[in-house]
Parts: sequence; C-alpha cells; structure tokens
Amino acid sequence: MKNLLLESHCIFPTSDIVKTANFYERKMGFKAVQFLDANEPHICPYRDTTEIILTKTNGQNVIPNRKLMATGTMLTLLQKIKRNFKKS
Repeated sequence: MKNLLLESHCIFPTSDIVKTANFYERKMGFKAVQFLDANEPHICPYRDTTEIILTKTNGQNVIPNRKLMATGTMLTLLQKIKRNFKKS
C-alpha cells in the first residue's frame, strides 16, 4: 500500500508563486501545474489526492496564523501509513 495523503484544497497567497511551488516539488514530492496565463495567475501543486492553490499577493504582506493569533498552523497534511507489526 502506498503512503497516500488524504485530501486538501488550501489556497495560499504568496509573493512568489514559482519559488513556493518549487519548494513543494523539491521538499515534499508534489508536482506543480502552472496556470500563469489565467485571469488570476496561480500554480497548483498536486500529490496523491491533495491539491494546494498558490495565488499571487500583488505586493500585500502575508501574515501567518501563528503571528495573527499566536498559535495555529496554515496547513496540516495527514497521511495513511500501513504498518507491519511482527509477532513477538
């Protein structure tokens, strides 16, 4: 059984969608599809059944939840892992 991610469709604003998409590809095994010629340019990194939508901020600052509320995360990915236990 593959270790599949479950589902997510988070939308993240970022000042550099290409750099952010590269991070998801290099560090987390996502494959990114670019929609840079769309009315609202964006890039979608995909992995298994998980999709993240990266949009441009047009210069606005992005403030993470941990700074806005002193706690919390922007995204939590859950993974199913099949474990093989040996009888002892």
